[in-house]
Amino acid sequence: MTEKLAKESKKKEALPKPKFSKEIYVKWFKDMLLIRKFEEKTGQLYIQQKFGGFCHLYIGQEAIAVGTASACRTTDKHMTAYRDHAHPIALGTDPRVLMAELFGRKTGCSKGKGGSMHFFDKEKNFAGGHGIVGAQIPMGTGLAFAEKYKGTDNVAFVSMGDGAVRQGALHETFNMAMIWKLPVIYIIENNNYAMGTSVERTTNVTDLSKIGLSYEMPSRIVNGMSPESVHDAIEEAAARARRGDGPTLLDIRTYRYKGHSMSDPQKYRTKDEVNEWIDKDPIDHCLDVIKDQKWLTPKEIEDIELWVKKEVEESVEFAEKSPYPEAHEIYEDVYMQEDYPYIKEFLA
Repeated sequence: MTEKLAKESKKKEALPKPKFSKEIYVKWFKDMLLIRKFEEKTGQLYIQQKFGGFCHLYIGQEAIAVGTASACRTTDKHMTAYRDHAHPIALGTDPRVLMAELFGRKTGCSKGKGGSMHFFDKEKNFAGGHGIVGAQIPMGTGLAFAEKYKGTDNVAFVSMGDGAVRQGALHETFNMAMIWKLPVIYIIENNNYAMGTSVERTTNVTDLSKIGLSYEMPSRIVNGMSPESVHDAIEEAAARARRGDGPTLLDIRTYRYKGHSMSDPQKYRTKDEVNEWIDKDPIDHCLDVIKDQKWLTPKEIEDIELWVKKEVEESVEFAEKSPYPEAHEIYEDVYMQEDYPYIKEFLA
């Protein structure tokens, strides 16, 4: 059987009865498609030098962001590393302000001062992407401590790459989080490579869920190409945290179709390996379920695709028409002691 016929045969196989509702599958499909197209356009604009700095795309990993968003509450807190474009989109941030941030415009989500690696949205409780590898682990745990201190039942979600688990701060944080039973869920977005270095070359413990065992932290492996699996795992971990039982570690196995960053030549992996993961694409999966259940007509699917295209186009237009921050704004939104003599003299 040829590869083409094999794929066609695979698509004709009966799908199992979906576990979730039409509304959830349609939202997953819509949000993941928006993330995918936003990221694809971002990559194109970066190559065109519309903006500079570092740029890390989330293409292939969309199921983690949408599965987490669908299983959490709007009052929960979120923090991640610098591959941070998808998380605010999944939480409902307007992609226009995100694109404006990439362009360094004052209408951006961080007023044009953060760029690709430092998206924030206080209204959506997204406490940011962070450029220092692993820094979000203790900081995100601080969000969980604040929620427990205030007596809420909110949960903090702290996402990291598989490379960040090598940071010493993780172990100090895990110890503290378990002692205090903090309401935090640690999400390893395990895309197999820390920049260009495979997990196998950085540790003899390739099952990263085992890292939580020495702290007796509940830990498990999750299929990161399945929004259903992500949603279930997040829901279970969040329920545990809200009961006051403390943290959970999730080793969510996913894959990025593009390089670590836009400057990555990707010589450390083969095209066959990439294609093998593309065959498990979460967007295609959700669309297959929707079609199998006849939840949307071809016209309704096309309408969603056109809406996504329009959203991305309008995001670029909004960004390009937005003004740059004025020079004086470099001194605003930063910590300073205003009565310090040198500052008073400088600002006079």
